[in-house]
Amino acid sequence: MHGWIILDKPLGLGSTQGVSAVKRALRQGGYGKAKVGHGGTLDPLATGVLPIAVGEATKLAGRLLDSDKAYDFTIRFGAQTDTLDAEGIVIATSAVRPTGAEVAAVLPRFTGPIAQVPPAYSALKVGGERAYDLARAGEDVVLATRNVTVHSLSAARHPRESWDLRGERESLQQGDPSLRWGDGSRDGAELLDEITLTAHVSKGTYIRSLARDIALALGTVGHVTMLRRTKAGPFDLSRAISLDNLDRAAKARELEHLLLPLRAGLDDIPALSLSPDQAGALRQGRVLAGIAAADGLSFAMLDDTPVALIEVRDGHVTVVRGFNL
Repeated sequence: MHGWIILDKPLGLGSTQGVSAVKRALRQGGYGKAKVGHGGTLDPLATGVLPIAVGEATKLAGRLLDSDKAYDFTIRFGAQTDTLDAEGIVIATSAVRPTGAEVAAVLPRFTGPIAQVPPAYSALKVGGERAYDLARAGEDVVLATRNVTVHSLSAARHPRESWDLRGERESLQQGDPSLRWGDGSRDGAELLDEITLTAHVSKGTYIRSLARDIALALGTVGHVTMLRRTKAGPFDLSRAISLDNLDRAAKARELEHLLLPLRAGLDDIPALSLSPDQAGALRQGRVLAGIAAADGLSFAMLDDTPVALIEVRDGHVTVVRGFNL
């Protein structure tokens, strides 16, 4: 069992618990012991794509930490919490509610390279301590601003271009889930209590901070009430399974049908076919010379068997991660 199991993580489950669920499923299915790890933390209050690496795939899990992610998230306007999500204590309130057009107008300011301050309640370390531990202990946590990239940002299932009053009314009549109306209107446009957005972001981007900053730019405050990861690196919800399906497959001893191949975590990297002699040399840690391949990373294969993640430079091949298969 070497490859990926993509969980559709439910609400309330931590990433480490997701790893434990896969370990338990492997035991139940009689697959024996295997290394298991996750490809990027997902908060207990978030749902969605959680890649679980099994066996030799654990050697590639770190690459997912550096990959882009995509999220759907809901901002509730009018209250900011200390955790920037629904779990926290309200620390600021505002009676201001934006219109759909006003939201549309500020989103471009948060698209592209931006600077953001991570939440105090985060796993980042301050002086060797987790920020959330310090925050829970009542300490004043100030984290350094970091540069991240928001590749795209829009209303979920609701194009920004149609955010005029007529478009809002049509969406309301059709039950558009990306909009929730507040009381009252401004200049003929109805006010929003909350809105659901979709973001494609670089590593290190905190959606809770993004929601906080969008609300502040709209002259109000806000917090995240729903967060769902729809993609992590090459993996999306189309490949994700529920814990119930994981359990059923384990009991039926059919987990191998849910396991994506090692190669699935490297679908953006070209494959390089090796001869048996070349594969043997790489497995011994030797450098290959005279390889006709483009510079950069490649996925070295002997027939259908993964050999190594390699780096090619001027025809010379070195091993980045070797696989014991």
